[in-house]
Amino acid sequence: MRPLNIGLSEEQRNGVINLLNKDLSDAYLLVVKTKKYHWDVVGPQFRSLHEIWEEQYQQLTENIDAIAERVRALGGYPIGTMEGFLKNGTIKEHGGDVPTATGMVARLVDDHEQVIRNLREHIDQCSEDFHDEGTADFLTGLMEGHEEMAWMLRSFIEGQALEADGSQPATEKKTPVGV
Repeated sequence: MRPLNIGLSEEQRNGVINLLNKDLSDAYLLVVKTKKYHWDVVGPQFRSLHEIWEEQYQQLTENIDAIAERVRALGGYPIGTMEGFLKNGTIKEHGGDVPTATGMVARLVDDHEQVIRNLREHIDQCSEDFHDEGTADFLTGLMEGHEEMAWMLRSFIEGQALEADGSQPATEKKTPVGV
């Protein structure tokens, strides 16, 4: 392969490639989970969640391709196996467990927020440790996309109390004063 001469040392590029492969792993695990919930959701929210998740997994799929291409542009190779994704990602599977629709939303919010926290760290590392402002900018765009997806999902359950298992607790009726 022809040596890259893009103003980053091999050590800097390898550091950035490592971060990008972690982000790729999380993106892939999140798209799998989003797709699974898209298939499994039931109840009165079925149609709206089914459509939201379709939009989101399509965006995540585009992100996956962009991350992999960024890795290649820096002279590296993207992770491409489930074993690699599970080893390098921070998103956790919930195998054999199908939560309620609201529980699915809550889990995906947690996952997007995890990705956002990771991306913030990776943006700082790209800029401060590896002096790769191009990748820092690229990751900032990804982070903003995850912030929007998390906001959409949070808005879906806003105002609803959730138990740890995603179910809604019994609520007491509140009567307005003077009624």
